[in-house]
Amino acid sequence: MQIETLKKSHLIIAGAVIIVLPIAAYLIGASSVPTPETSVETAQHEPVATAPEPIAIAEPPEPQPRIELVEIESGDNLMDVLVGAGAERFDAHVAIQSLQGVYDPRRDLRIGDELQVTLGPVSETGTGSGNGPAEALNYVLSGLRLPVSYNREVLVDRNEDGGFVAREVILPLEAEIVRVEGTIDSSLFVNARNAGVPISVLIELVRIFSFDVDFQRDIWRDDKFKVMFERQRNEAGEIVNNGEILYAKLSLRGTELPLYRFENSEGNIDYFNEKGESVRKALMKTPIDGARLSSRFGKRKHPILGYTRQHSGVDFAAPTGTPIYAAGDGSVVQAGTNGGYGKYIKIRHNGTYSTAYAHLSGYARGVRQGKRVHQGQVIGYVGSTGRSTGPHLHYEIHREGKKINPLGLKLPSGEKLKGERLASFLQHRESLDAQYPELSGPRFVADTTDVKEDSLTD
Repeated sequence: MQIETLKKSHLIIAGAVIIVLPIAAYLIGASSVPTPETSVETAQHEPVATAPEPIAIAEPPEPQPRIELVEIESGDNLMDVLVGAGAERFDAHVAIQSLQGVYDPRRDLRIGDELQVTLGPVSETGTGSGNGPAEALNYVLSGLRLPVSYNREVLVDRNEDGGFVAREVILPLEAEIVRVEGTIDSSLFVNARNAGVPISVLIELVRIFSFDVDFQRDIWRDDKFKVMFERQRNEAGEIVNNGEILYAKLSLRGTELPLYRFENSEGNIDYFNEKGESVRKALMKTPIDGARLSSRFGKRKHPILGYTRQHSGVDFAAPTGTPIYAAGDGSVVQAGTNGGYGKYIKIRHNGTYSTAYAHLSGYARGVRQGKRVHQGQVIGYVGSTGRSTGPHLHYEIHREGKKINPLGLKLPSGEKLKGERLASFLQHRESLDAQYPELSGPRFVADTTDVKEDSLTD
């Protein structure tokens, strides 16, 4: 009985186990199944098999044009320059032919010009003048840049037919107005240059004042200068040209000499003083009124000495006391007795011309050495001092120290503006006078370092 009872207990326990184990297994499995979030997260960390990416093969770089910069030297010609830069002679010839009517290499090519020669790459036989194998890289002339002036250049380009086309290009520039001023304690040239006046402007400054000023003798220490001029910059901001003087003034021992650039009645550009009088003054051939020409320039028998000698001027017979005029603006360099000339005056008008007046009876009030005089101003009076047979004026003109015939002198006579033209000039003058102090450019101060006190000439 006990054995049977025991067997039944074992069967019941085994049956229970058989029933419980699947349920437990099911419950354990259900608890280990991941949630959707866990499934996604697990999937992200699992390696995914993908197809291998193709290896990128770098394309060879496109061949770039070659640019050669060539500076023109003495003896260069355009053909040799282009060939030397790498162009085929045939291409160079065709390119030069395209310049006809636009640029003349024999006239316009100048020493110091910088040419830009462009050589384009080609890889096929027959393109341009390339003569290598079909796969070889070659370079042929494809373009040329030629400077003409500060604001113009010529461009030559290869066209689709293998020829060349030339064209002129106007360069974009920015204009500005500059002022420079300073004090002279060495020379106008040195101090103006040190103050910032470009050489080309300085040369023009000397030229426009040369009718009134002798730069070797009229410049003194502490004299002053002012100049207002144009200049141009290119797109890179570089100064490429110093232009015209618009206004300039010299202050010479207190005497103000302003000049203004203006167009005269004939449409020509000239410089005028504050009154509208051109600086281009002709010397008077007869600096006396109502006189008779009594002796000409040349060889003659001297009326007192009795032998033939050179008569270095012309004589004008006139009554004693007849006024004598300065033949032009200038400075008196001599006013006194001068040997056979008697009472004598010599006026220096500029670095080239001087005039002399002899046999005077007297001098006008205030006329003395160093005094500035103006054209037409009375400087003395006819007399018969020195070696003279009667009252007359002996008149001489000296050019660079050599006596020349006053009656044969030909100098351009400047214009004195009148009427509407004068009114227009006066308005222009006022505009420049107002503009000068308002210019924003820097003021330059003359460099006086290590200047000797006695170096007062150019």
